[in-house]
Amino acid sequence: MRAIILAAGRGLRLQMPEAQQLPKCLLRFDGMTLLERHLRMLKGVGVDEIVLALGFHHGLVEAELDRLAWVPRPEIVVNARFDLGSVLTVHTVAAALTRGGDVLLMDADVLYDERILTALVVGDAAVNRVLIDREFETGDEAVKVCVRDGIPIELRKSLAGDLQFDTIGESVGFFRFDQAGARRLAALVAGYIDSERAHAPHEEAVRDMLREGSQVFEITDITGAPWIEIDFPNDVARAARDVLPLLQPLAGIRQ
Repeated sequence: MRAIILAAGRGLRLQMPEAQQLPKCLLRFDGMTLLERHLRMLKGVGVDEIVLALGFHHGLVEAELDRLAWVPRPEIVVNARFDLGSVLTVHTVAAALTRGGDVLLMDADVLYDERILTALVVGDAAVNRVLIDREFETGDEAVKVCVRDGIPIELRKSLAGDLQFDTIGESVGFFRFDQAGARRLAALVAGYIDSERAHAPHEEAVRDMLREGSQVFEITDITGAPWIEIDFPNDVARAARDVLPLLQPLAGIRQ
């Protein structure tokens, strides 16, 4: 199993002065960057093969890896056009998606509890898995997962008014794909690039796969486990004030 962490974006919605802008994976909480938290938790669940999809100020992220002296060092793939959509970033890591085995696809800008990662990786069988949190703030920002009869049927911020479902939750931004699922995602993402839709979010390609029904997906409910995606200045404050104190202590040993 390998993890692909998407960390290419510029984080403009944090509204930081240009001289202070940095990749969001370098935001610190209790003295630890989000990147280090990702690495430590992945190591704790036995995932050592890690690919970092970088872009904006990627040298700062590489400097953080140097500081951590992380072993094995993650593979780095740089999306030079990080100003476009995240679907292009996923396309830049197509080789990592398609080299075989299960793949975790994870947003870097999430502060989360270890229980969420455990829920993503649990089980030896190859699987496609979507995580949902049923306790979420309504509105246009949350990427919503709609489920009918145990099958995910929609993945989008805005939903059609006539959509029929029995369960709805927010996507954590983490997905697990088996070998066939990862290769299908890579093909769908390539179609976005070929049709000049590089500005799209990568969730649109995941949505296409859900809706076409070519792969079997399971839903894992992580409601109750604390987490937050960091997009806006208020998210940084909420992460430190409301989420960080609820996180379980990390089991891994600081390197």
